[in-house]
Amino acid sequence: MANMAQAIRMALHYAEENLGVTDIFGEDVGAPLGGVFTCTQGLKTAWNSPLDERGIIGTAMGLALAGNRPVAEIQFCDYIYNTIDLLKIAGNTHWATHGDWNLPMVVRTPVGSGIRGSMYHSHSFDATMTHIPGWKVVMPSTPLDAYGLLISACQDPNPVMFLEPKALLRVKGDERIPGEPDDDRALSKLIDAPLGDRSQWKPQWPALEPYAVPIGKGKIVREGTQLTVVSYGRTLPLCAKAAATLAEEGISAEVIDLRSLWPYDWELIKASVQKTGRVLYVNEDTEVTNFGEHLVRRTVEELFYSLLAPPRLVAGKFIPGIGLADALEMASVPQQADITAALRSLAGEQP
Repeated sequence: MANMAQAIRMALHYAEENLGVTDIFGEDVGAPLGGVFTCTQGLKTAWNSPLDERGIIGTAMGLALAGNRPVAEIQFCDYIYNTIDLLKIAGNTHWATHGDWNLPMVVRTPVGSGIRGSMYHSHSFDATMTHIPGWKVVMPSTPLDAYGLLISACQDPNPVMFLEPKALLRVKGDERIPGEPDDDRALSKLIDAPLGDRSQWKPQWPALEPYAVPIGKGKIVREGTQLTVVSYGRTLPLCAKAAATLAEEGISAEVIDLRSLWPYDWELIKASVQKTGRVLYVNEDTEVTNFGEHLVRRTVEELFYSLLAPPRLVAGKFIPGIGLADALEMASVPQQADITAALRSLAGEQP
């Protein structure tokens, strides 16, 4: 099975061959590195930009306005904050021009903890990004969803922010990418650049097939009847494992992978909460003005009379940075034990 980095690479290859993607660029995105997480190795339209995040976003906007379809990468989301004003302009262009101008651009950036990256390579960007209207925002938790969401993003007529949970980039999926060979080692030999001299290396791409995950559609990862847990990205697999642990205790938790943060699948959440009466939202962004707080507010306003307990949020600590030490990083953002405890407590709460 492909890992998420390989899935992203294959989706970008499919997009440059079939969907009109013209430029895939950013810091170290082109040869010889192919991205710090290897997501752009061997892509024919990949090129290296200067170390200039504002230049990267501005260039993507210019290319999109000129009728091209770029995919820009910000190497770590920690460095995207100095482009906020440009992201705002990109988001409002279609609306401000009354639909006369589109910006068919995708921005990819790795987010979150999990690689011991300390305070400059470990932050989240989901809450900040959902504060910028005009963008679609997605974050996969599996390689297949990464492939399908990125293909959808590369077909969208307006800006899409593709958030990559870096802790999951090397995790293999349970489902094959359409067209991926059955042998994992064969895939690696085909598309993974060798160590050392890469000057003569060229990938041999499998015969990839079209597969798109609609932006705005979540999915039920595990059926349940007593409570609902909604997550995305790095914390989604932790929620699924927590639900499996609680099942051994007789607690039935339904797990929803949101996949898209904007637009998001409220109808899926609503149906589940009306069934279970309890809901926990989980992500690793800081807990103050967290995207999960928005979901809590909407749950209370629209589903109050369906609730058997107040909705809850498990999120990252409200601290300026994430420590380098293993214990500090793990204490800064939700872990499986935190989610399991929160679900167990929620399940036991009675009206």
